[in-house]
Formats: sequence, structure tokens, C-alpha cells
Amino acid sequence: MSELFAGLSDARVTAACAISFAYLTLSAYWLRPMWRRESRPALSPATTLIAYATQTGYAQQVATQTAQSLQAAGCDVRIAQLADLDAASLSGVERALFVVSTTGEGDAPDPAAAFVRTVLACSAELPNLRYGVLALGDREYDNFCAFGHQLDRWLQHQGARSLFDLVEVDNGDEGALRHWQHNLSLVFDAPDLPDWEAPTYERWRLTKRELLNRSSAGDPCFHIRLEPLDEARRTWQAGDIAEIDPFNSHRTGAPHPHREYSIASIPSDGAIELVVRLMRRPSGELGLGSGWLTHVAPLGEEIALRVRANPNFHLPSQDAPLILIGNGTGIAGLRALLKARIERRQRGHWLIFGERNAAHDAFFDAELTAWQRDGWLDRLDREYSRDSADRRYVQHRLAECMAELREWLERGAHVYVCGSLAGMAPGVHAVLIEALGEAMVDRLTETGRYRRDVY
Repeated sequence: MSELFAGLSDARVTAACAISFAYLTLSAYWLRPMWRRESRPALSPATTLIAYATQTGYAQQVATQTAQSLQAAGCDVRIAQLADLDAASLSGVERALFVVSTTGEGDAPDPAAAFVRTVLACSAELPNLRYGVLALGDREYDNFCAFGHQLDRWLQHQGARSLFDLVEVDNGDEGALRHWQHNLSLVFDAPDLPDWEAPTYERWRLTKRELLNRSSAGDPCFHIRLEPLDEARRTWQAGDIAEIDPFNSHRTGAPHPHREYSIASIPSDGAIELVVRLMRRPSGELGLGSGWLTHVAPLGEEIALRVRANPNFHLPSQDAPLILIGNGTGIAGLRALLKARIERRQRGHWLIFGERNAAHDAFFDAELTAWQRDGWLDRLDREYSRDSADRRYVQHRLAECMAELREWLERGAHVYVCGSLAGMAPGVHAVLIEALGEAMVDRLTETGRYRRDVY
């Protein structure tokens, strides 16, 4: 201040100080209520809160893109800094999306430090909150996306329920961001939500389409086989995802959002295999991606496809037994994991799978039975909900096997869950907490021994 007023007379300095003081006083007067409104947002039940915590501004940018996409789909949204929220304001929110960065060695961004001290360190009642977390980070650091995981665990422990599993983004990875957009399109019933940036697809060919559940009470499911036109493209791991460009929009000129499917095969199979359930919109119109793959594209048609690495669903490096749990088309991801283990001659796994009727929905029955006979599967439990009067699901079968579950985990088993986020995955998670306790389930998650690919 002395440098600013150097060379001025005492009278002029006094006047300048008075003007500065008046300006600061008025600014504080007008800005304080604005800050209060922003820090304690009152949202209607229909409004989705998008909260961000950023160190460099990138999380704010992604939060803004998220808000713009949802607004274009007709959703009511409001953006706020995580630092401007507290437990009371979160308790009044029914749906929230959190876009948060991790800085340093697993810390929250500097502006969110107070939120960590005053909110995450305490308990809150958030049973009405449904939420999603996009965690931004850098795999070069040991505690990758640690703050996003910390926030996710805290929300779960306060009774909040996740809309979908946490999405990790490594250095702005486009595939992970497209997966975030894919989840948004499902949760907000916005199937035409456009991708922020179109991926570069590769050329594959549709060579097989087999109906797996003829006469089923459920929607038809198809076993799809796609072979690469470029042999060098046979590079993926069990657990990875196939992104499909419906109707090959790069050729038609009509851009379509991508569709994601768990890969059911391994590279030595020579092709990407999928299990696709035909979906229909309320109007009866075929689903964009499922309709293209199961009904519209003729055999031999070129399919635009891109593999997205899904490291959170990859196999452990060590030879550990697997407990594989899933339902419906979730058999795809579990089948690939089993195939990879069998290729490595690693035995001793347990599959728990659920569908509707044994007579019509026993996906890959001959294959699974052979794997059990040959010792690749130690246990094969299948639960068919429509074959029992009380509608039993995989979580019910798992609950009956708590002693065996604990024994397998004591031997170092890893748990993989693939399939429906509505019903199956939360039900399995609840059984795991009942059998093992919340602290143990947290440790399994943190150490990579509990992994999910749910949708």
C-alpha cells in the first residue's frame, strides 16, 4: 500500500484510503450474501447438484461439461464448489455428481481442505442421496485418485447410494471420460447424449450372431462375434470394454453416442465376443447399439469398434482363486476372466450366476459344465429367479454360503462382480458387508481384491 501511495500528499493519501475502505466495505456487503447462497445451496428434489474440487481448474472444466450435457438433455442442474458444501446442505440433496481431483500424494485439492476437516471427519445422515463420483488423478502417483475414493467411501458410510461405480480418470483419459458420459446417459435416461469428443474407431467385422435364450421370458440375448480386419488389433485384456459406434456414424455422417459392452473373450480366441441384450425404447424403437448389433447390421458387416482398457476389472498378477458373481449379460466379463485363468492353467475358482429360467437362460451351459468337470471351476452355483416361488437371486445364494465365502477369502480369493447395478450388485455388496463387516469390505476394495463392472 505504501508503494501505491508513494509521492502523494497526506490529504490525498487520506482520501485514497477512505475510498479504498469504502470500496472494500461495499464489496464485502454485497458479496457476503452471494457467498452464503453459494455455500448453502437449496435445491429442489428435481435438481442435480454437480460439485467439484479442483487444484488446477480441470475438475471445474469437466464439471461444467457435465452440466452442459445434462442441461441439453433437459435436466435441471446446479454447480457448486465442494468447499461451499457441508453435511447439512448435502442432506437436502437427492441426486449429486462429484467431480474431484487428487493432488500431491493422495490429498484433496487445496480449496477442499476445509471440507475434509469439517465434513469428511464427521458423520452425517444421507439416506436419500444418490450420487456418482468422477475421480481425476495421475497413475504416476502411488495414491491414484485417493481423494475421489475417500469421498466415495464417506458417502457410502453415511447411507448414500451410488448411481454407478466410481469412475477413475488418468490424466484426462478420453475413454474414461466417455465411460462417465455413458453412465450419465443411463442414469438420466438420455440415450442420445452426445460424446464430448468422438473416439477413433477401428475396423471389425460381424461374423456371428447367435440367440442364447430362445423362448425366454426376458428380452432376447445374443452371442456376438467380431473379428478384426487388422490382425494387429487383437490387443486387449480380460475385463476390458468394447466401445461400439452404432450404424458406423463416421460413414453415414450422422453422429451417434457410443455404446459399451463387456468383452466375453480373450485375444487367443481370435475375436471380440459380446453378450448383448436387445433393448427397446418406450416407443418400441430398437435400442441404438443393441438394435444395430442384434438386428440391423447383416453378418459380414463392418463394425466400428474401439477397445477401452478397464484396469479396475483386470485380473490380479498372482495366482489367486476368483469368486465370480454376476447376472444376465454380466456373464460376458466373468467368462473372459475365467478364460484368461484357464489359458494360464490356473485352477480353483467359484462362479455364482443368476438368470430367469434354467430351461431358457442357461447361458454357455455346456462350456461352464465342462470347466467344472475339468477342475477349472471348483464351484458352479446358478440361481434362476423365475424357477422358484420366492424369486431367489445370486445375493440370496451368496448369503447362504457365508462360511465358505470367509474361507475362500482367507485363502486369498479375489471377488469380481459383473452385471446389473439395479438389484444384483447392491444386494451382493450388502451380503459382503453382513458377512465380513464394512471395514473388511473397504480393505478388499482398497487392495484390489473386490472389483466390479456393473451397469
